[in-house]
Amino acid sequence: MRFFSLLLVGALALAGFAPPKPRLATAKLAPGLAVGVPEGFAPLPDDGIAAKYPAARKPLAVYSSPNGRADFSVSARPTDFQAPDYAVLLQIYKSSIQRLYSKVEFLKQEVRQVHGHDFVSFEFVSTVTDSRRGEPLAAIRKYQAVQYAVVKDQLYVFTFDAPAAEQAQWQPVAQAVMGAVVLK
Repeated sequence: MRFFSLLLVGALALAGFAPPKPRLATAKLAPGLAVGVPEGFAPLPDDGIAAKYPAARKPLAVYSSPNGRADFSVSARPTDFQAPDYAVLLQIYKSSIQRLYSKVEFLKQEVRQVHGHDFVSFEFVSTVTDSRRGEPLAAIRKYQAVQYAVVKDQLYVFTFDAPAAEQAQWQPVAQAVMGAVVLK
C-alpha cells in the first residue's frame, strides 16, 4: 500500500511538469472546413500573402506568429483524384517534397485519420542550399508539418512551418494544429 501511494504521488508530480497544450481558436475558412489557429497568430492580409507566398493560386488563408517566424497556411486546388488511395498519395507527395529541397529529414510520414477524415501527413526538417553564385550562401533550414486531404474534387494542403532552430518550441503547436482540422 505504501509503495502504491509513493508511486501515485510520483506520477502526479511528474504530470505537473507536462508542457501545457497549445491553445487554439477555431476558424471556419469555408463550408465544411474549420481549422485550429494557434493563440496569438493573426491572419495575413492579401498583400502579405502575396509577398510571402507568391503563386498563381493564393492560399485560402495564412496565419502568422506575432514575430512572423512561424506560419500556418491552408490551400485548396482542384484534383483528379477520386476516392484516392492514400498510401499511394503518401509516396507521391513524399517524392514531391524531396524534389523541393536540397535535403529532407523526415520525422514522420503516415496516413492518419483526423476527425473521421484521412490525411497524408508529414513532419520534416528541410534544408535549402544555394551555391549558384560562386560562394555558397547559408543554408535555410525549416521545421515543417504538412497534411494533404482530398474532398470531392479538391485537394486541401495544410502547412505549418517555422525555423528548424525553433523546432522544439513549434512542434507541439504544429501537431495540435494538424489534429484540429475538420473537413466535412
